[in-house]
Amino acid sequence: MGASGQTTVDFGAFPGAVEAQVDISGQSGLVVTSEVEAWVLPIATADHSVDEHLEERMRVLGLYKVDGTLTIRAFQAASPAWKDVNYNNALADGGAQKQRLYGQYNVGWVWN
Repeated sequence: MGASGQTTVDFGAFPGAVEAQVDISGQSGLVVTSEVEAWVLPIATADHSVDEHLEERMRVLGLYKVDGTLTIRAFQAASPAWKDVNYNNALADGGAQKQRLYGQYNVGWVWN
């Protein structure tokens, strides 16, 4: 077994960002063939309650970066298809604006 832990991803002050990431270094034994996993950890932060952790449409990925370091990437999941119809149709480029997240969320991670 490798290691496990928890960290926070920070999308910054409101209005925030579409994506956030954090590196976890010092993981002796973590190599390119290691399996890495991450998930939203529903523990309140100064910015968000447990319920907000559970309800937010956020995806979290744990990724190998280099030997000894993993990266946690978190981003706003795509909105449901029914919301894409006329969603922010006032945008000049005609594309849908992605919803942003703000503040810190707790994330759990493990690798082996």
